[in-house]
Amino acid sequence: HCQGSDGQNMCYSLCTNNGRYCATDPDNDLEKGISGADVVKESLRRLCIWKHYGDVDGVGAIWWDYVIEFMARCNNPDYFMNEECVKDVYKHSKVDGAAIDRCMNDSGGLTSDTTNAFLELEITSQTERGVVVLPTAFVNTAAIRGALTVNNVFDAICAGFAEGTTPKICRQCQNCGDPGQCATSKGVCKTGSMSGGVSKATFLFSIVAIIGIFGGAYVWQNKKNKEDMRDQVRGILAEYMPLEDQDENGGSPMDFAKQGGTTSLIS
Repeated sequence: HCQGSDGQNMCYSLCTNNGRYCATDPDNDLEKGISGADVVKESLRRLCIWKHYGDVDGVGAIWWDYVIEFMARCNNPDYFMNEECVKDVYKHSKVDGAAIDRCMNDSGGLTSDTTNAFLELEITSQTERGVVVLPTAFVNTAAIRGALTVNNVFDAICAGFAEGTTPKICRQCQNCGDPGQCATSKGVCKTGSMSGGVSKATFLFSIVAIIGIFGGAYVWQNKKNKEDMRDQVRGILAEYMPLEDQDENGGSPMDFAKQGGTTSLIS
């Protein structure tokens, strides 16, 4: 709860329902701008919109319309919690504002020292699914790992379809640098391809180049090993054969070593 032993508000503007539901301050300013309590209120609003327009078909086109309109019109410190701005978003996204307001109040509201049914369900779901990072997106009940970029979410959604049921838009935009733009343009990529593979010719050339490099290295190393071995033999002969001894032809074993062993020492 938000009240300390002296009755002071310990939650500032971060929480609702006397400290039960909190969010971090988006702009890190507890005195002005968007507060954590504002974020909780907007989250509850979107939950109610989903309950009314998304639960039926699991798609919630109107919910998406609301979010898009809200981000375009109200997603700034001046209008985030401006009721007139929210009503304008309701109007453009065709949301029944009165029904949503009733939903928010009937679920427990945000001002009294009581629980809110929808927010409680979200907290329980968060615990059960092991969500530790917000926001987190799920596809087929599996959390998307890594950054929530348009590319990552698009790829995850397209990969979640059963074989043979993948929408055409996934194939059209899978290698586009901006799949979001590609999808809104009905499969036309205007930002250039972002292919993750290489051409067959490039692959074969790379293989041949690698083989050539390793082959050349082997030949060089083999030649070097033979030269090193000859040097070692010459060194051994020079060290252990008496330098003062002369063979019957007047030659010196040192001469043999210097000649590289081209003449046999054994007659």
